[in-house]
Amino acid sequence: MHRAVVSIFVAIRLRTRTVSGSVGESPGVGLLLGPVGAREETVSTPQVPSGMHSRAPDASPPGPSPQARNDRASAVARARRMVPEGTFTVGAGLAISGITTYGFQILAFRGLRGADYAALNALWVFVFVLAPGVFLPLEQEVGRALSARRARGVGGGPVVWRAGLLGAVFSVVLAIGILGVSLTTGVVEHKFNDHVGLVACLVVALFAFGVEYLARGAFAGMGRFGAYGLSLGAEGVIRLLPCIPLAIAGVRNPVWYGLCLAVPPLLATAVSMYGQSGLMRPGPPAPWSELSSNLGFLLGGSLLAQVLSYAPFLGAQVLATPKQRDLVANFIVGLFLSRLPILLFQAVQAALLPKLSTLVSAGRDDEFQNGVRKLVMIVVGIGVLGVTVGGTAGPFAGKILFGHKFNLGHADVALLAAGSGLFILTLTLSQALIALSGHRQAMVAWAVGLVAFVAVTAVATDALFLRVELGSIAGAGVSAAAMGWFFVQRMKQGVSAGSLASLVEQIEYGPLEI
Repeated sequence: MHRAVVSIFVAIRLRTRTVSGSVGESPGVGLLLGPVGAREETVSTPQVPSGMHSRAPDASPPGPSPQARNDRASAVARARRMVPEGTFTVGAGLAISGITTYGFQILAFRGLRGADYAALNALWVFVFVLAPGVFLPLEQEVGRALSARRARGVGGGPVVWRAGLLGAVFSVVLAIGILGVSLTTGVVEHKFNDHVGLVACLVVALFAFGVEYLARGAFAGMGRFGAYGLSLGAEGVIRLLPCIPLAIAGVRNPVWYGLCLAVPPLLATAVSMYGQSGLMRPGPPAPWSELSSNLGFLLGGSLLAQVLSYAPFLGAQVLATPKQRDLVANFIVGLFLSRLPILLFQAVQAALLPKLSTLVSAGRDDEFQNGVRKLVMIVVGIGVLGVTVGGTAGPFAGKILFGHKFNLGHADVALLAAGSGLFILTLTLSQALIALSGHRQAMVAWAVGLVAFVAVTAVATDALFLRVELGSIAGAGVSAAAMGWFFVQRMKQGVSAGSLASLVEQIEYGPLEI
């Protein structure tokens, strides 16, 4: 599933800034925070005047008075204004994307042989390491640059063209590298189970996702959150629908499922672009620095984070013998099950973001540390819940969803859930660190975690699954510790103005991929 929680709250800051850059109070601040320099509004309860006769027991109750109806409508309107623009449409897109992701995996697992399913998920992992790792930072910077230009009333067309050129260069370089590795190594035989077509799917997918991420950045920056949510949901639906006839027909070639992964981003972008205009308004030239002076650190950190996220599967693929390829299929299913807490985390983040956004609108940067503390507490709670449920009900849920072929033990699912929980914690801390302009330190922390994963996996044990599970826990744990230490050091320097707003943006763009 693409995206963690996405850029649905950029409009909050845009709506509250005037042309001169001053910040006003956002609707709903008083509702969440109480009085902020203004009288608190309350809805009074109508009282029965003294001396009025009570109604007979069999009399039908009167309808609400016009005043009561107006008060109720006013309260509902305030509550709706408190929720930022795009919350519901993007939330619906995320939900559809998550559900269809599991639908795709269930149909593929049930329809393919174990080794072919493992090959298909090798494609899946390569796609979702490289595509978000490379193009998600570009989407971030396009969204921010367009938001800034829109606030100044300046056209953002040159920014989109510049980002599109950069994305095309990234895609071409990746495609050349993939073709070179495929022709000179045994990756097609060992990772793709001799299916050359999966290499073609990988190249197509990178170009397709590059276009989609660029479009999403433009949607976010221009406040087109309906189109953004449509892109998320349409991609998932378009990916899943062709898999249904493939499963019914008993198709056993994973390349067909690979095409269902590679092509939908382009089709979803075409669907979401329908009726859109003004995304490429002319404006002043866009220098490279407008995209970001920290783009290199963002790219490095994003790629390292995606690799660490899928490190258990990548490790199992590298270390598995030819006879263990069928077992790796069970392992990737267990990894997907262990990532179910990510969906819960996204939902909780979406519920917390309106509160943080109203604090941003009120200029409450002093609440930055409290916001980070709440997020960390939520992550720890979700992680404990994931390990408990995974260890007790994981195999049972796996057999229900994926059928009798699924065969992974309680301990494996629990350990994978522990690694996923620690990864979410690391990602949360990295978002807070980047909000304090700690881009370099965040990249270093991800790199340290990867080194820890490799070291522990190499020496822990000879058992294939256990060694990568322990490596995953160690890698995410070490990375979280490094991220936390860097965060504490940054906090000692004080919280600068705008840090809370930056935290909100980092949460919105967090690369939580299932």
